[in-house]
Amino acid sequence: MKILTIVGARPQFIKSAPVSKALRDAGHEEFLLHTGQHYDHRMSQIFFEEMGISKPNANLGVGSGLHGQQTGQMLIQIEEILLTEKPDWVLVYGDTNSTIAGALAAIKLHIPVAHVEAGLRSFNREMPEEHNRVLTDHCADLLFCPTQTAVDNLAHEGVSQGVHLVGDTMYDAVLQFSKIAQQQSTILQNLELMPQEYLLATVHRPYNTDVPENLANIISAFLELGEPVVFPVHPRTRKVIEALDIDIPADKNLRLIEPVGYLDMLMLEQNARMMMTDSGGMQKEAYFFAIPCITLRPETEWVETVETGWNRLVGADKQQIIKDVQDFMKPQTHLPLYGNGTASELIADKLA
Repeated sequence: MKILTIVGARPQFIKSAPVSKALRDAGHEEFLLHTGQHYDHRMSQIFFEEMGISKPNANLGVGSGLHGQQTGQMLIQIEEILLTEKPDWVLVYGDTNSTIAGALAAIKLHIPVAHVEAGLRSFNREMPEEHNRVLTDHCADLLFCPTQTAVDNLAHEGVSQGVHLVGDTMYDAVLQFSKIAQQQSTILQNLELMPQEYLLATVHRPYNTDVPENLANIISAFLELGEPVVFPVHPRTRKVIEALDIDIPADKNLRLIEPVGYLDMLMLEQNARMMMTDSGGMQKEAYFFAIPCITLRPETEWVETVETGWNRLVGADKQQIIKDVQDFMKPQTHLPLYGNGTASELIADKLA
């Protein structure tokens, strides 16, 4: 069986790595198509190198751009490759423009679509990702859900055929690579960090980067926390910080560093006292490692992390960020919300 996998952004490289391995182990042929949505080496190529993902069979090199322009370019080029390769399945991940472009190109050619991480909903229609999720789910023939909540969301929308609760492939990846990170990563030594003595932060969503007041509030909160904050800065976020001329004194507790690879990020995550992020993937990774998380958005797709008390939604409210970081107490229970680490094998089985 031939599967054409479409990826384009950092989280998708992580989600796809264990699935690609499971497909190869099951004897299937995979054609890996990288749209080039993330094109910076620090956000793209390093993940292929560290995770042992096969070199993409094709890279569209689309790069950044307006949503319609970016998605349209992907559609045109993906269609050409599908016509040439004639796969049995098109496999897409998550909620990016690469996801919806791949799904649309496939259904126009009557090629079955499988969606990994189906059924997630933030119920915020202002997020481009929300529309990508919904549209892809309603295109897909197989819908691989990470949680029961995702299954229920699809049922509420009348989608029940081809729906499978498999668990989360990011959890598969964390189980596989966190031990490797402990053996190979030197990030803690390089930054002179001690476990449990720093906070880890990331900010990249348009909700924060496209609203100057939000980004300024968040950084101001980081500066007033009074304990070390390690902040790997997304290239887009750094441009906004520079454009807004936000002052970050060098002698303060906030340390802006360049984006890091997957192994270094896993090491930073599992040793942090707490994480502050607007990334959906990092909310989950915080939960996997039983690290408290402050989400810098007013809503989340990963509602289970909030319901179990491991995640708090604070948006860009400066005082709320400071208060929750200082007051957060770890819950007493930690439930296995995202499967048992076999999601990738289940996906390979269902595709076959």
